[in-house]
Amino acid sequence: MLPLSLLRAAEESPMLVELKSGDTYNGRLVNCDAWMNLNLRDVICTSSDGQKFWKMTTCYIRGSSVKYLRLPEDVVDKVPEDDRKYQGGQGSGGRGGRGRGGGRGRGGGRGRGGRGGRGGGRGRSGGRGRGRNSGGRGRGGGRNYE
Repeated sequence: MLPLSLLRAAEESPMLVELKSGDTYNGRLVNCDAWMNLNLRDVICTSSDGQKFWKMTTCYIRGSSVKYLRLPEDVVDKVPEDDRKYQGGQGSGGRGGRGRGGGRGRGGGRGRGGRGGRGGGRGRSGGRGRGRNSGGRGRGGGRNYE
């Protein structure tokens, strides 16, 4: 079970969010996105020292600032068992996506140049570049003009 699928199943459920700063937010989850940014409603915010409280109708929490989430136990039962797009060997990206040596077809690599997206390189032979002996570093490089 993935954390994002658990959060998506928890929409409209009450939850507690603790931030890295120590502040806590209690409210109902409206929605979340792929970066775990959360929208809550009917929120009570508690300061990190526990002395101050604020009541808010809505609240947006950036996912990178979240330290801890507490959800009701019945949310786990709502998570779909077979989430096909995340299972290995199928789909694109994620775990098991394209795998080794495949996925883009013949000559469809990324990046510049030929060789499936790998640059021209500066190996021992051939090189590109400027000048007469442009074959890379040391070891003779390209042609030998004498």
